[in-house]
Amino acid sequence: MSGVFEIRASAHFDAAHSLRDYEGPCARVHGHSFRVEAALTGSRLGTSQLLVDFHDLRRMLEEVIEPFDHRFLNEVPPFVEQSPTSENIARFIFESLAAMAPRLPDGVRLAWVSVSESQDTRVVYREET
Repeated sequence: MSGVFEIRASAHFDAAHSLRDYEGPCARVHGHSFRVEAALTGSRLGTSQLLVDFHDLRRMLEEVIEPFDHRFLNEVPPFVEQSPTSENIARFIFESLAAMAPRLPDGVRLAWVSVSESQDTRVVYREET
């Protein structure tokens, strides 16, 4: 039997947004301290006995979210055209990290990305295999 490792790293950004096509207070401009987490999976450890260094995963995550920090998300691509919901933010971050796959060791894949607007809420995005 072979096992699978999953490593996770998180980062955060502070931003404001307003939800389009939404009736309620979140249609108005408001802000959050967004917490983003990403997970990688794989079964083979590298020569240093790590799947991927936590610092490397965190740097990739920070690179993707940097354009959002202290911004009005409705004015930042791709949210100029799509509503900056946590669901859309999670999918965008997942797709951006997936595009960085060549940086990852062979056999390591992006499992999921989560986005939290508060301690009580979280969206997880993963692609079906």
